[in-house]
Order: sequence, then C-alpha cells, then structure tokens
Amino acid sequence: MKSQRILIIEDDEFTRRLLAAFLEKSGFLITEGGDGRDLHARTRETSFDLIVLDLNLPDEDGLVLTRQLRARSRVPILMLTSRDDEANRLVGFELGADDYVTKPCNPNELLARVRAILNRASSSDAETSSEPIALRDYALDLERHCLTDAQGEEVQLTAGEFHLLSALAMAKGRVLSRAQLIDAVGGPEDALTERSVDVLISRLRRKVEANPQEPDLIITVPRYGYRLALS
Repeated sequence: MKSQRILIIEDDEFTRRLLAAFLEKSGFLITEGGDGRDLHARTRETSFDLIVLDLNLPDEDGLVLTRQLRARSRVPILMLTSRDDEANRLVGFELGADDYVTKPCNPNELLARVRAILNRASSSDAETSSEPIALRDYALDLERHCLTDAQGEEVQLTAGEFHLLSALAMAKGRVLSRAQLIDAVGGPEDALTERSVDVLISRLRRKVEANPQEPDLIITVPRYGYRLALS
C-alpha cells in the first residue's frame, strides 16, 4: 500500500520534529515547513494527502492560509494551535478545516484524528473522484479540467473561469466570499481584486446561464460573494 503524504507546517521546531518523527514511525511520509512561505512552496511542488497546519505562524495567519488552501484544493486540513477558544474553532471549520487539535496534544490522539480524517477522505474520493459534478445541464469534470453541456459539447473556459467554477461547485451550495474566490482563481501571489472576480462571474454567466441578466445558477449574495444553485 502506498504511504500517505502529510505536510506539517509548524514554526516551533521541537514540536514539528516531534510530530514528524511520531507520524513517520506510524508509516506516513512527512514533509516539514515552518511558515506560510514554506506552505506555498511545498504545495506547489508536491500533492499531499493531509496538511497539519499551525495557526500561529510568524509570517501569515493560519486561518487565512486555511481559506486560501480550501479555495483551490480539497486537501484535508488539521489545525494545530494553542488558541483554545470556541470562536477560532468555529471560524476554522467555517473556512473548511477538517479537524482542530489544541496544543499541547497527546501524539496518540493526534494520530487517531489523522487516521480518521484520511479514512473519511479516502471514502469520499472513492465515491466522487471519477464522477463529474452535475451543474444543471452541465457536467464539470475536475480530473479532465473541462465543462460539458447537455449535448456533451465542451464549453470553452479560461483557466480562471474553470478554477472559479470548480471552487463554487466544491462548496456544494455554500456561499463563497470574493476573497475566497480570489484565492481559488489566482492564489496569494497574484494581484487579483474583487472586481476581477465579478468580471469572471459575468463571463461565466454568459457561457452557462440561459439568461445572464437574470442568473439562476450562479447566484449573487449581496455584499458578500456567490454560490451555486444546484437544484
């Protein structure tokens, strides 16, 4: 069986190496990083099965990083932090984290949570990885990076339009803010704006809505962002 890859982003070297050694002993392939720059670099280079992410990093806030990751990827995220308060947990889950562990933590508890997340992710992938996402009369294929209409004809999308539509589709009807969609389209290093998102939405609507002036698939949520109406 292929070993699963885990990325640990934790600025405290002692904690990071302790977790890395424990998870490696349990059969995982571990990559380490100490800040947000390491996270961006590692995820550009390699695909991971799980990211263990500390919220208290020296250069970027872990909640912001969680939002950025979730906008462009379905990789499971386990938050690891000393922030032991309900508000941060709720924000973390709302941004798309899969679990939340408070430091100091029992390594065996962490291992159990890691395995539970990976098992859920494997079950979900087995059910959905080969199936395109149905969007009314369209089918969005994340593996082939294409959108087809009811006749099976491919709808020509730019890379930005595809990433934005994919983020909305993976949200399964949840509202995504313009900030989350900026992350989905370009990532943290691109100079995109909320206006860029609105322009991409307008272009998408011209391609997928029966009446782009009265859209019923890509719905505007005033003063916040957009969502898909999937039914």
